[in-house]
Amino acid sequence: MSRALLDLSIKEALHQLRSGEISSRELTQASLDALEQLEPSVQAFLTRTADMALRQADEADARYAAARRDPQAVVPPLLGLPIAVKDLLALEGVRCTCGSKILENFVPPYTATTVRRLLQAGVVVVGKTNTDEFAMGSSTENSAYQLTHNPWDLERVPGGSSGGSAAAVAARMVLAAMGTDTGGSVRQPASFCGVTGIKPTYGRVSRYGLVAYGSSLDTVGVLARSAEDTALVFQHMAGQDDLDATSMDLPVPEYRLEGGDLRGLRVGVPKQYFIQGIQPAVEEAVRAAIRQLELLGAEVREVSLPHTEYALPVYYLLAPAEASANLARYDGVRFSPRPEAENLWDVFFNTRGQGFGPEVKRRIMLGTYALSAGYYDAYYAKAQKVRTLIKRDFETAFEQVDVIAAPIAPTTAFRIGEHTDDPLAMYLEDVFTLPANLAGVPGLAFPVGFDPQGLPVGMQLMGAHFDEATLFRTAHCYQQATDWHLRKPQWIG
Repeated sequence: MSRALLDLSIKEALHQLRSGEISSRELTQASLDALEQLEPSVQAFLTRTADMALRQADEADARYAAARRDPQAVVPPLLGLPIAVKDLLALEGVRCTCGSKILENFVPPYTATTVRRLLQAGVVVVGKTNTDEFAMGSSTENSAYQLTHNPWDLERVPGGSSGGSAAAVAARMVLAAMGTDTGGSVRQPASFCGVTGIKPTYGRVSRYGLVAYGSSLDTVGVLARSAEDTALVFQHMAGQDDLDATSMDLPVPEYRLEGGDLRGLRVGVPKQYFIQGIQPAVEEAVRAAIRQLELLGAEVREVSLPHTEYALPVYYLLAPAEASANLARYDGVRFSPRPEAENLWDVFFNTRGQGFGPEVKRRIMLGTYALSAGYYDAYYAKAQKVRTLIKRDFETAFEQVDVIAAPIAPTTAFRIGEHTDDPLAMYLEDVFTLPANLAGVPGLAFPVGFDPQGLPVGMQLMGAHFDEATLFRTAHCYQQATDWHLRKPQWIG
């Protein structure tokens, strides 16, 4: 019975919690039991917080009991719901490693705004999930601690950098998990693991307490099994925050997702996203999903995003440049263990040489080079100009359509170690997700089929700035007509 609780949708779980059919302790214990059973195979978590979770669950049950005695009492909207938090977001008193040895023993004295808002909404946190080091990767293989395995095939990667969160949701360990997306790090693992994930508009969600990688690109998102589940959680973490000057003072709409059709919706299909080299099963599944949107009443038309081909080189100039600046703080003085050294320079060299992994070092060097004297104008400044052109492409497209439908990755989940020695092949896994981050537009990933090996295929919808509502509504209508999001790996029970 306990494992069956984790098959509930978030809406169903909250209804049963409010009615008293189940308790938060039962639901949380089911999650912790699933971790105990599945973690040796999946390895999605870097830190488990069982004692804290059970304490939070008991507090939730007490609040529900009090509310049943007092019909006028109001309980938090997500009270008693077990979730996971990506180990890139600060939670006071709980280790935050960012998947890096340089922060192995860092315990933040504060909580990220997004995490705090969800705690205020009543969630129970069962642990912190694995990530590529400082979110730099597309497979979670760059974690300094462990390899996370894709629940659909344990010999394959879960995607990255939010691979731990995606795997935890796909394996039914939690009902939802927080992730981050700088260049596709929510959407690509959602695709590889067959779950749903939102990358919000830049500025829709506070970045306070998110350990920075690329400050003009980083966003905090949510992964769950369906668009409805994702929206229910996202609703309560979005909004302006005085602690983050880049968050926008705009109202967050109530994401009411009703069934029905998509009449009046204009769906754009960018020709630049169906390129040579895309896995046939991926293209077939995405095109079939677009036809399903058309059957639901949407009008489908081709659009052009002509500067898409430049997104990859632009991203790998701008993001490493920002990482080079952001990661300068890890110097052995303010953060990280201080190594043995005879002078201050050796402290810096030893700390960064020993504490950072090879991918982080690679990106720091790329970024430092792009920002260096004599190369700034040739590389970084030009990349910023092309970024503006990419943003204008989207603005022009959204004058013609309401959403853009496209693949998320050229392939389904690849084998562990397949791209380890080929950084360019790894970077190309994000070729379809990077443009949304450069333009700052929202993107929603959700499953639309499987390849012949039984691996999930995902599709993304991209929308105009701050129009997450249309993405949720479109995906929800699609999921009401299909069952891809309900499927799970057979071996997890």
